[in-house]
Amino acid sequence: MNAGAATPTQDRGRQRRRALSSMLGWIASGLAFVLLAFALLDILHTVFVRGFAALNLQLFLTPTSGIAGGLLNAIEGSALITFGALLLAVPIGVLGGIYVSEFGREYFARAVRFIADVLVGVPSIVFGLLGYLTMVTALGWHFSLAAGCITLAMMIAPYILRTTELALRGVSGELREAGYALGASQANLVLRVLLRECAPRVLTGILLAMAISMGETAPLIYTVNWSNYYWNGHLTHESVAYLTYVIWSFINEPFSSAHALAYAAALLITLFVLLITLLARLSLSRLEVRRSS
Repeated sequence: MNAGAATPTQDRGRQRRRALSSMLGWIASGLAFVLLAFALLDILHTVFVRGFAALNLQLFLTPTSGIAGGLLNAIEGSALITFGALLLAVPIGVLGGIYVSEFGREYFARAVRFIADVLVGVPSIVFGLLGYLTMVTALGWHFSLAAGCITLAMMIAPYILRTTELALRGVSGELREAGYALGASQANLVLRVLLRECAPRVLTGILLAMAISMGETAPLIYTVNWSNYYWNGHLTHESVAYLTYVIWSFINEPFSSAHALAYAAALLITLFVLLITLLARLSLSRLEVRRSS
């Protein structure tokens, strides 16, 4: 027997220690999951129970009047801000992700990736302050829809860029080689082959960015502020309403009508995000079925 070889007793001791470590790790993971699940379920229970209790037809037919009334103006404003931000961020994020993925070794591409990583970690309130200093005050747009959309677009574009890059890098090299072997140019290969192959993951990144934009408050307080009226069609010099402001502001008011609007707004945002996610999953599953058939 070699001097350095472990005896059967030592092997059994190591196996017992590994089994004990594995069991402790699983227990710690299970406890962490239970704590997170409990917190999530508690939040969802509060939002759904109190939100459904506050729902009524007036919420969807009338605008906010002080700390009472409905939420139609806030629903309209949230939809405008979210889709306006996506309209600006999706082309920039997807095209930037394509560039960084395909030309990742170039100096400028590395710089773009580094800037995107930095922007992902910047607090949202910093984007709001930047939007306030540049668009609200320096450009003279005042609190407006345009300032809010551009600020949110700057915040969510890095998410879309990085998810698009990772999705493209996840495509197998054989597919790229097959495309080049058939004579496809790099542009045709990316647009007609690679993007179609990784479309579910790119769409997931866009949905993540959409959920982030719908749940933001701090950047909009600095750039959009609040309005009790409907949007009048002006992109600048006019504030708009949005649901997250109702949650942030009205929950601190000492009135039951304000609390009801805050819980109703929280419920609507939760339902909107859930509905968008379910519709996206359904469409993606149908796309995968068509590909396999």
